[in-house]
Amino acid sequence: MTETKTTERARPEAIKAVPVRHPGRWIGVAVIAVLTAMFVHMLVTNDAFKWRFMFDNMFTPPVLKGVRTTLLLTVLSMLIGVALGVVLAVMRLSPNPILSGTAWVYTWFFRAVPRLVLAILFGNLGILYARLEFGLPFDQQLGDLLGIDIDGRLFGMDAQTVLSGFMAGLLALSLSEAAYMAEIVRAGILSIDPGQQEAASALGMSRMLTMRRIVLPQAMRMIVPPTGNETIAMLKDTALVAYVPVTDELFFQLQAIGSRTFQIFPMLVAACLWYLALTSVLLVGQYFLERYFSRGFGERRRMRPRLREATVGRSDGVA
Repeated sequence: MTETKTTERARPEAIKAVPVRHPGRWIGVAVIAVLTAMFVHMLVTNDAFKWRFMFDNMFTPPVLKGVRTTLLLTVLSMLIGVALGVVLAVMRLSPNPILSGTAWVYTWFFRAVPRLVLAILFGNLGILYARLEFGLPFDQQLGDLLGIDIDGRLFGMDAQTVLSGFMAGLLALSLSEAAYMAEIVRAGILSIDPGQQEAASALGMSRMLTMRRIVLPQAMRMIVPPTGNETIAMLKDTALVAYVPVTDELFFQLQAIGSRTFQIFPMLVAACLWYLALTSVLLVGQYFLERYFSRGFGERRRMRPRLREATVGRSDGVA
């Protein structure tokens, strides 16, 4: 009879987990808390803000009219800029060297010149033309060359009447925005697999139809986020038209109140508060717009792991 020795495996001791300490985080939190308390204390106790005076003057009818003008400039500039930017992007990607070269020169010029300079420049275009006339081009030059009197002008108008402060500011902002939107749209179009365009061409679709039905709907997921950022930037850049000048603009009205009452700093803070409020509304709209255009992409990404798990489960069951 053999003796069997039963050897029991010794149980390991329980692991004593020591949490990782992050003293740097707590130091950072303490510094931020102190700085925040100092900032709030400064806002409450510093008499330079003059909060009562500020809130009494930042909701007056001229200021509210300036808010409306600012929003109108933002919407119209972005509509014109987006529409013209799409055209310029398609021209830039065209195989025609004249179209692509023209689009490149446009984007080069309007991206190089600051918007403030453009606003002042468009506000003084009346120096170049006293009147804006429409009709046969070079009619006087042709008449002098042929020795006859040719009047090919259909109608005309005073340049100062057409190029008002609002119109000059709108042209400066929208034409400048079109250059940036052209690059955004071009990047979105180039992000689409060129094989889809080749497949559409094989089905007999024209290039413009392919762009409208195949490419642009998919490129919107890449175009919408930077377009939202451009809209927010445009809202802030409308303050530049105060130098055209556009007298019924938000920043101009707040600055006028500050200059008239000798309370410039409180009105500058009021301008910051107005632009913060308007920008926050645009940020909410951008969030929902991005979620709308990326809904299919995000759902597909979330469904892939589930489909993979279901496939693995079926294979294990068969085995």
